[in-house]
Amino acid sequence: MSADAARPGQAAAARQLLLFDAPPSPPAPPCSSPQVPPQVSPRSAPPQPSATPGARPGAAPPQPSTPLVTPAPSGAGSTRAIRLGEHVVAYRLRRARRRTIGFVVGADGLTVSAPRWVSLADIEAALLEKSRWICARLVESRERARRLEAARIDWRDGARVPFLGAPLVVVLDPRTPGVALDAAEPAPGPGAEAASVAGDAAAAGRTTARVGERRLRVGLPAPAAPEQIRDAVQGWLQRQARRVFEERCSHFAERLGVRVGRLALSSAATRWGSASADGSIRLNWRLVHFTLPVIDYVVAHELAHLREMNHGPRFWDVVRSVLPGFEHARDALRDPDLPLL
Repeated sequence: MSADAARPGQAAAARQLLLFDAPPSPPAPPCSSPQVPPQVSPRSAPPQPSATPGARPGAAPPQPSTPLVTPAPSGAGSTRAIRLGEHVVAYRLRRARRRTIGFVVGADGLTVSAPRWVSLADIEAALLEKSRWICARLVESRERARRLEAARIDWRDGARVPFLGAPLVVVLDPRTPGVALDAAEPAPGPGAEAASVAGDAAAAGRTTARVGERRLRVGLPAPAAPEQIRDAVQGWLQRQARRVFEERCSHFAERLGVRVGRLALSSAATRWGSASADGSIRLNWRLVHFTLPVIDYVVAHELAHLREMNHGPRFWDVVRSVLPGFEHARDALRDPDLPLL
C-alpha cells in the first residue's frame, strides 16, 4: 500500500499489520518416567537383552548414552512408541481423511496423522526416515520448556523482574505507598567492606540486591499473597510502559514526520505492536522488559507504517532512516525469554 492510500479516512484505516507471526505455544515439560507407553510395535520395539560375554546373569543391558523418552499427546487416536536411533519416542497415531502422512511436534509431544489405508509398517518407515527432524524438534521442545520454567517468577519478597533489560528486586515494605523504584545505589566497596554490607543487610532481615540491581518497593506486608504482589508489580510495569512508549513515540514521530492519533497498550500474546492508517498505535506493554533499543525498534517499526502500510523495501528504508542497524534489535524479539507472570 502506498503512502497516499494510507491516509486517515481511507478504507485502509481499519487495516492492522502484525509485527510477527504467532509464536509456537509453550510445550509441556518432557515426561520424567522412563516407562514406554503400551502398544510398542514389535517391528520397532527396543531390542531384547542378549547374552554378553562376562555379563552377570540378570544384569540390565547397556542403556543409550543420551536417551530421549517422550510422552505421547492426549486425545483421539492410539498411543504407540518407536525407537528412533537411541531414542524411544511415544506418539499419538490418528487416522484421518488425508492423502499423506503428517507429523506435528507440539507442546505435548508427537502426533502422527495418516490416511486410513496406509499400513503401520509404512507409517513406521516414514517415522524412521524423518527421525532426525523429529528428534531435533523434540529436543528443542524440551529445551523451550526448560527455559519457560526458568522464566517463571515466584512472587515473594526478593523476586526478580526484568525492567528495561535489567533486573529489579521486589522488596515488600508496608511503609511504601503503592509501588516505588529506589534510586540507583553505588556498588559496595571491595573485600571485607562488601561482605560487611551484605552481612548487615541479612542480619536485619532485609532483601539484598546484587551489584547493579535496583529495588522495587511494594507497599505490602511480608505475608502478602503471590497474586497481590504480582498484580501490584504488573500495574507498575504497565504504567512505566505507557510513560516510556509515549516518550519514544513522540521522539520518532517527529523524526519520521508522522502524527500518532492514539496510543494504546496491548496484552496480545501473538504480536508486539500494530498500526492503523488513522494513526492509531498499539504496543504490547511487555516490551518494557526489554532494553530501550528493542523498544525503539518496535516503536519505529509501527510508526514507519504510517508512511508505508506494507513490509516492502520502501518500508524498511523508512525504518532504517531512523534506526540504522535495527536487525539486532529485531532478532531479540524472535524467541524471547519473557518472565512468566
